[in-house]
Amino acid sequence: MDFKQLYSDKFTISFEIFPPKTESGEINLFSELRSMVTYKPGFISVTYGAGGSTRDKTIELALKIRDKFDITPLVHFTCVGAGKNEIEEYLQYVDKLGLNNILALRGDVPAGEKEFSKPENGFSYANELVEFIKSIGSFSIAVAGYPEKHAEADSFEMDIDNLKKKIDAGGEVIITQLFLANEAFYRYSDMVKRAGINVPVIPGIMPLTNARQIERMVDLSGAGIPGALKSILDKCSSDNEILEAGIEFAVRQCDELIKFGVPGFHFYPLNKSEAVSKILDILKL
Repeated sequence: MDFKQLYSDKFTISFEIFPPKTESGEINLFSELRSMVTYKPGFISVTYGAGGSTRDKTIELALKIRDKFDITPLVHFTCVGAGKNEIEEYLQYVDKLGLNNILALRGDVPAGEKEFSKPENGFSYANELVEFIKSIGSFSIAVAGYPEKHAEADSFEMDIDNLKKKIDAGGEVIITQLFLANEAFYRYSDMVKRAGINVPVIPGIMPLTNARQIERMVDLSGAGIPGALKSILDKCSSDNEILEAGIEFAVRQCDELIKFGVPGFHFYPLNKSEAVSKILDILKL
């Protein structure tokens, strides 16, 4: 099922997972997935490790999810470390496997480097990758959005211009990076509309579950923590208290976004089902 169908007539939830590094990690993941799939997600996305380090594992995991749960997988793919010939070969391979939904990303700057370098005979930007994917086969393509601005964009205007290039190239839905301040999403949605971008914008939601996760999340994504939430977290003396506070905050966040009129949620559960299950039960989604 492509993205136009997924978001055409119903509220759609989805989850993002990452390939575990060990066999026991995969066993644990599928135990968590059995809980997640009871909420009938429209799709489950599978990340693509830095520099394509988990590419084969991404495909393997996506196929297992499709075959075991009869749920559409969304595979991530980046510009990092691959030229056009290698990308074309990969796309033809996943097309034959019937994996037709792709999240097209430029990808993070490789470890040890200060800025992104275009691979030989490859791409510098996600819109170039989107356009190339569209030329290879009948793929349905999602792209990333940044409610608090991409870290490398000089301005919000530049970031939205880049987003429009991705949509004009063939992107069908925007899945945002996680954010904690809904005001950032409201502002972003308004800028998207004013730019003439008319595709679904799906908010990315990451429930806060422990202190280490919060520190890493802020470091990697640059997501701001609203003052009211910071006050609540400062009063938490254990990870269990953070988990409960995070669930309560996410419920309020999601409830407000539903009232705003979002067409769905894309959850980042970090391969764990407990927090998102409690959130969805309370919201009755």
